[in-house]
Amino acid sequence: MTDALFLTSSDVTELATPADYVEAVRDGYRQRGEGAPAQPRSKFFRSEPAGMLTSYAAVLPDTGAMGGYMYSAGFGAEDAWFMTPLFDAESGEPLALLDGASMNPFKTGAAGAVGVDALAREDAETLGIIGTGAQARGQLRTTATVRDFADVRVYSPTPENRESFADEFDDQLAADVQAVDSSTAAVSGADVVITATTASEPVFDGSDLEPGTHVTAMGQYNPEKRELDTTTIERATYVPDLRERATFDAGSFLAALEEGVVTEDHIHAELGEIVAGEAPGRTSDDEITVFDSGGTGIETVAGAYLLYERALEAGVGTEIEFAPASEALTGD
Repeated sequence: MTDALFLTSSDVTELATPADYVEAVRDGYRQRGEGAPAQPRSKFFRSEPAGMLTSYAAVLPDTGAMGGYMYSAGFGAEDAWFMTPLFDAESGEPLALLDGASMNPFKTGAAGAVGVDALAREDAETLGIIGTGAQARGQLRTTATVRDFADVRVYSPTPENRESFADEFDDQLAADVQAVDSSTAAVSGADVVITATTASEPVFDGSDLEPGTHVTAMGQYNPEKRELDTTTIERATYVPDLRERATFDAGSFLAALEEGVVTEDHIHAELGEIVAGEAPGRTSDDEITVFDSGGTGIETVAGAYLLYERALEAGVGTEIEFAPASEALTGD
């Protein structure tokens, strides 16, 4: 038998700051850039009741951990459930099982923040956000740790959502956070643009992007999800989290391929290759860059192991037992 730690969402809520997540996830992408294994998600659909079962994984050798996500969304409960198994990358033994829901906006936001840090101009000070849900909140909390923003503009089609989002973050951040009444107002003149939506059609016009803008798009994990138009993809230095994912489920890039405005050669590099110094990031102040963040096991394992270590230090969680196959796989 071996002991592992079960961690609920409430167990881990206060264990790490947004900056902690960014540091852990940056190192995870550095490992990926140096060859750590990771693959795009697998998705399984059911129509009655409608739902999706998703899984993805990664191995982070330097962290000493491997694992990923398995989650369901929809089905009869019309909700989502996130399970995160974590294993020791040396022994293979289970380390922990986490309820991964509360860390999701932070580990995903941290991937976006690493993309901003690698690709946005150093002097970026104006941020435009499209979306006001949990993922937009995580993106803002983490991205605010890698650039000193003076102005943040937020747009959602629902006025009360964008107003409440702006009021909350205006109190929390040093930046001036304001709600705006269109995506054009959020994007125009912005140094950094973040899209955190479930859109199936582009959420802004790529011709509104000024030279030097960086865009992080995190809602494009399905061929039917498309936050960015072909103009944005065509104009930009395009960087996905995983090269393989760009032609597998990155909706905006797939649409640009289908319309013939780009080829697969338009993929500049994976984010990890840039973080690891294996490929250049931004090369000029006028360059438009895109980080396409569809979700991988890299940020999931990095975030989960961070929480596991903090939980051990804090003495939180519940021990559970796993039997090794050599003992339990008997057929009796």
